Amino acid sequence: MFSLKEIASVTLTLFAVIDIVGSIPIIIDLRKREGKIESEKATVISGVLMIAFLFLGQSILKLFGIDFESFAMAGAIIIFLIGLEMILGKDFFHSDPESQSGSIVPLAFPLIVGAGTMTTLLSLRAAYSLPNVLVGIVLNLVFVYLVLKGSSWIERKLGKAGANVLRKVFGIILLAIAIKLFKTNL
Repeated sequence: MFSLKEIASVTLTLFAVIDIVGSIPIIIDLRKREGKIESEKATVISGVLMIAFLFLGQSILKLFGIDFESFAMAGAIIIFLIGLEMILGKDFFHSDPESQSGSIVPLAFPLIVGAGTMTTLLSLRAAYSLPNVLVGIVLNLVFVYLVLKGSSWIERKLGKAGANVLRKVFGIILLAIAIKLFKTNL
């Protein structure tokens, strides 16, 4: 039932797509703007969104008459653009500046659980057993919580150059994931 190989694959895939490490500069800016980040709230809401979409995602797609391949292709395009954003340092997506709930929008949704994460969850559910996907989600949520909770410490340790390097590395990983999703669903 549980497979360490599957759990590792799910965890690393979600880790790259969620890209909480690559989002550290955004988290730091958000913390400075909002004053604080509610780590527990953001993590719990992210977990609820991921697990709900894991179980209800196919039904939601069917309700709108969208096949999985089309949704996966749309997600691949979004993941590709996010990867380009990270590598090129250009912003294609902008969060709502009037939003006052930084722990939910843009942190829990769409930064942690965006279209890329949702697409990836459906792909992972099709490729791996459900218990392994759930364990991968929980492991990522633990890591997300630790990063959110330690964002000020991480900011001091990484410095600007370190954060930029991480962002570029995870950008390349996201581009590779997007191309794989695109090829698989074409």
